[in-house]
Amino acid sequence: MSKLLEGRTALVTGANRGIGLAVARAYAREGARCVLAGRNSAALAQVAAEIGGASVLALDLAQPESIRAATRSFAAAHAKLDILVANGAVLGARKPLIEYPFDVWVQTFQCNVHANLLLLQGLDALLKKSDAGRIIVVSTGVARTAKAGSGSYAISKAALEMMAMVYAQEVAGTPIRVNMVNPGPTRTQMRASVAPAEDPMTLKPPEAIAPLFVELGSSACTRQAEWINADDWLKNKRS
Repeated sequence: MSKLLEGRTALVTGANRGIGLAVARAYAREGARCVLAGRNSAALAQVAAEIGGASVLALDLAQPESIRAATRSFAAAHAKLDILVANGAVLGARKPLIEYPFDVWVQTFQCNVHANLLLLQGLDALLKKSDAGRIIVVSTGVARTAKAGSGSYAISKAALEMMAMVYAQEVAGTPIRVNMVNPGPTRTQMRASVAPAEDPMTLKPPEAIAPLFVELGSSACTRQAEWINADDWLKNKRS
């Protein structure tokens, strides 16, 4: 039986843990050549060794020149890019806006918004060389439902969603598809830092939603500029 992502090249940011790790594993099982991007090269190398056929790309979302260097390095090694999973992000502070530390605000927007703009700028030409370029942006429910204390994380993710939708308009008429995923409550370190009193075993593991990323990354996917709630997707799959 052929694999859904056989021969496709996928770049996954923040692939050393949580959702990014689960997606990288699922992609590798489906035949994708994974490029694992992030700051923790040692952890990413362990993942690459585990899943096989993967490589590591040093990338610090907080540093614009690191991102530019990473996209140049990727372009030198790959003729095209089939799938970009924009997963890497930072949480920022959990404070009211009037008390928000400005340096944290700026850092959050750099990692969650500006970094992804630089990735798009550096990888656009390679995505357009794919016969079915796919971009999957990991967002959050608080990007669309205001919640006190969600601060720069929620607001930066709302900006990221609009950037994804604008880019989707700009690549209309090409084979590129851009979609957003709201994972919902998921058993990750970021979730634990937001809700430390929550029992993580009551939450779905990242592996539960990895098949959604496989579906959106496949050449057969026709969805465009959609915001997909992973919990709704899971319910539909079970019904």
